[in-house]
Amino acid sequence: MKKLLITGGAGFIGSHVVRLFVSQYTDYQIFNLDFLTYAGNLENLKDMAGKPNYTFVKGDIYDETFIHQLFTKHHFDGVIHLAAESHVDRSIHDPLAFAKTNILGTLNLLNAAKKQWKNTSDHLFYHISTDEVYGSLGQEGFFLETTSYDPKSPYSASKASSDHFVRAYANTYGLPVVISNCSNNYGPNQFPEKLIPLCINNIKNSKPLPIYGKGENIRDWLYVVDHARAIDMIYHKGKHGETYNIGGWNEWTNIDLVKLLCNVMDKKLDRPAGTSEKLIEYVTDRPGHDMRYAIDAHKIKNELGWEPSLQFEEGLSKTVDWYLANEAWLNNVTTGQYQRYYEAHYQTTDV
Repeated sequence: MKKLLITGGAGFIGSHVVRLFVSQYTDYQIFNLDFLTYAGNLENLKDMAGKPNYTFVKGDIYDETFIHQLFTKHHFDGVIHLAAESHVDRSIHDPLAFAKTNILGTLNLLNAAKKQWKNTSDHLFYHISTDEVYGSLGQEGFFLETTSYDPKSPYSASKASSDHFVRAYANTYGLPVVISNCSNNYGPNQFPEKLIPLCINNIKNSKPLPIYGKGENIRDWLYVVDHARAIDMIYHKGKHGETYNIGGWNEWTNIDLVKLLCNVMDKKLDRPAGTSEKLIEYVTDRPGHDMRYAIDAHKIKNELGWEPSLQFEEGLSKTVDWYLANEAWLNNVTTGQYQRYYEAHYQTTDV
């Protein structure tokens, strides 16, 4: 069996990638490596428990010795690297934590792969990145794979650095790599500090909806399952050494998105129209808040045949339905109860 290491597989995007690969590639042995920080949640993968081709490993990619022991023991054929600190606000308050995980953690994985992979033609290091490395757009234009990097926050700077290291290892050591940069994801299992699940939870509990500045910042949104499909396609069909931008062709200002979400929630909660909009509160903008992100996803469509499967309104409705139907999940992830239970019940390895 091919052995595939997926880092950050208990997180939001990672859990969807793990589920897809475990379910679709029964001839692969999938190892899910996650440190189970606040955003890593094994309850996201409770339906994978007991699958013969799935193994969970708890560990920190910043731990160099641990990572080398893991590679030595299991001889992975490939790596899909999603593990990262990913929240911009947190990076502003603690940039060192982002440098440790996103830069040095990536370097540990690259070094372990370089040491183990003598015949590089049979291996692949796939690094998942973000559109935020490109900086901020004006009202016109899109991010291309050739767009110069211009990160604006400690988070995006740490991801930009890790991207550069991945490319440097390909150029210097011949390591087989591929990189993708994706727009904002939404969907089931997202930790409720991010905009959409935060607003869903707050609307349900009639709490304020904090909007930075005037809410005019623009983001391109992509349903997480579509992102997982793109990752699958890039891993199996992408050209080594290439970068692929993954986007939804789906731009929304923050305020328009939240107002749409308010309308959806009012209907699903059987509340009078306009009830949830009254919860909107404008708060002081965060430092260095990028104005607009928008991805040109023509390359991945033209070369690999991928494109989004859902319109935003449909994806948002499905997302709201999931959160309303999974209140226990939301309570557990916000209190930490899931981690104590699932660590006691999940199969893990010693390294």
